[in-house]
Amino acid sequence: MPELPEVEVTRRGFADRIAGARIDAVRIGKPLRWALMVLPEALVGRQVREVRRRGKYLLIDLDRGILLLHLGMSGSLRFDAALPSPGSHDHFDLVTDRGTLRLNDPRRFGAVVYVEDEAAPWAIKLLGGLGMEPLGDAFDLDAFHAGLKKRKSAVKQVLLAGDVVVGVGNIYASEALFQAGIRPTLSAARISRPRAAKLHAAVREILARAVEKGGSTLRDFSNVDGQNGYFQLEATVYGRAGEPCRVCATPIRQLRQGQRSTYYCPNCQK
Repeated sequence: MPELPEVEVTRRGFADRIAGARIDAVRIGKPLRWALMVLPEALVGRQVREVRRRGKYLLIDLDRGILLLHLGMSGSLRFDAALPSPGSHDHFDLVTDRGTLRLNDPRRFGAVVYVEDEAAPWAIKLLGGLGMEPLGDAFDLDAFHAGLKKRKSAVKQVLLAGDVVVGVGNIYASEALFQAGIRPTLSAARISRPRAAKLHAAVREILARAVEKGGSTLRDFSNVDGQNGYFQLEATVYGRAGEPCRVCATPIRQLRQGQRSTYYCPNCQK
């Protein structure tokens, strides 16, 4: 599933190129997770202002209205002046005078939803419960620690929930907890402020490095130019069950948390 680094890599890949473009046509394929909420022809003639990101959502600001785009579990975007005819998994084309933005989504859990503004009901429904952005100045340590203290669940589950901090997906949660020396099963409420500070720094560093490496490609993800991400190749614990810890040589362990695989070092993480 594309997480924050993959979505940010995607945004950076086409945001500058599509800014200022005029929409010439909108093509919709098979139904996605949610409807577009506007007639496609109503978007023709509008201009793209900029492309922002909120958590795992891309916000394509138009001169009137916003397109909220989510990649779902298997979605990816392409942007090019000369794309081939749509294939069976190409479900949305935003055709502009600078190129076509195409959503390819084999599982169709992704979506493109039109809203008038961020105060619209659908915008509030999709964005209203999101936590702090980990890569910006709004990622406040005190607020992060306070959010952890309110939750008795395992800290990895709290990171994945997205209401304290957004975008820390499964790979990145395991990696950040390892870097901070915190066991993934520890109750979030038991984490002291000094340990929360280490986790806060680790989350920011891991996600920033993942963006730099183009994200992670385990199965479906590729950027707008069709290139894979490479962060997974330097993972310290994720996907390394039974292999020696890169710090202490203790075998990495794997367990299941909320139907997701978790990887950790039983010696380095307390």
